[in-house]
Amino acid sequence: MAAAEAAVAVLSTCLKPDPAPVPESAGTAAATAATSSAVAAAAAVAAAARTGSEASVSKPALATKLLSLSGVFAVHKPKGPTSAELLNRLKEKLLAEAGMPSPEWTKRKKQTLKIGHGGTLDSAARGVLVVGIGRGTKMLTSMLSGSKRYVAIGELGKATDTLDSTGKVTEEKPYDKITQEDIEGILQKFTGNIMQVPPLYSALKKDGQRLSTLMKRGEVVEAKPARPVTVYSLSLQKFQPPFFTLDVECGGGFYIRSLVSDIGKELSSCANVLELTRTKQGPFTLEEHALPEDKWTIDGIAQSLEQCSSLLPAELALKKSKPEGSNEQVLSCEYITLNETKGEDDVIKTL
Repeated sequence: MAAAEAAVAVLSTCLKPDPAPVPESAGTAAATAATSSAVAAAAAVAAAARTGSEASVSKPALATKLLSLSGVFAVHKPKGPTSAELLNRLKEKLLAEAGMPSPEWTKRKKQTLKIGHGGTLDSAARGVLVVGIGRGTKMLTSMLSGSKRYVAIGELGKATDTLDSTGKVTEEKPYDKITQEDIEGILQKFTGNIMQVPPLYSALKKDGQRLSTLMKRGEVVEAKPARPVTVYSLSLQKFQPPFFTLDVECGGGFYIRSLVSDIGKELSSCANVLELTRTKQGPFTLEEHALPEDKWTIDGIAQSLEQCSSLLPAELALKKSKPEGSNEQVLSCEYITLNETKGEDDVIKTL
């Protein structure tokens, strides 16, 4: 504000009219040019001061908008980070954009940003990850029970401890006699309502700890019993030995890694997942709805929530929530994640 007042003072001085016109000379022209430069510089200072003032006001406004977001949308998860790590990255970007928490704001009213995901994707997988924000976190359980679609590339002849390419090779078997017809001929056995044994490296828990965590510690872990799962459709898209590409549509709690491993065993060989992409989760598709990271902004998510609201069943649709209280709010973050499992693991957890 002081800079703006100083700039106005400079402008007033520079623009003060002369008492009487004076014939222009070389000296006068130079003075006029200098005055014009001073005016321009002062105007720039004033504009900069105003911009800084506006920016400081916009942070509380952004925070209020962030806290008002409520609903379900989808992001594009790349290979590498876990679903939890990606959600944490999204949270940090939103908090940074809103400038929260900020020490100069009063703690008159503490607000909580709730954000979570429905349906875990392995770190080696990419694709659609459904995210709930605000009251939308209460809708995530429905995302677990809905259908999902994947494109999986399997590799014949190698088995790993994780059932995918990130693990250690535990077995190798010949595959040279396996034909496309052989693969297509067994897919029917893995379609419909079937029983499936989950992988040891998974989000399933034993005594409150993930099986994958116990495995990484070197502890002996017994496989979970087979459980009922549903495969709505399963087709072979491409076969170029040792690689085969599957298109799978399945229900909640289904593991593509187990499917590929079981297919390898059924062919008297072995197999693991080389690449995995979730192309659809519920009504959200990778091409149409999943936000790339450069769109992870408060405005970008608000627009996505608006677009995605029409995709949800009427009974799940959320009304737009109104900003609560004043702009003087402090944000804490309640971080919620859901495991892609059924029964006791299908709960909301606050970390």
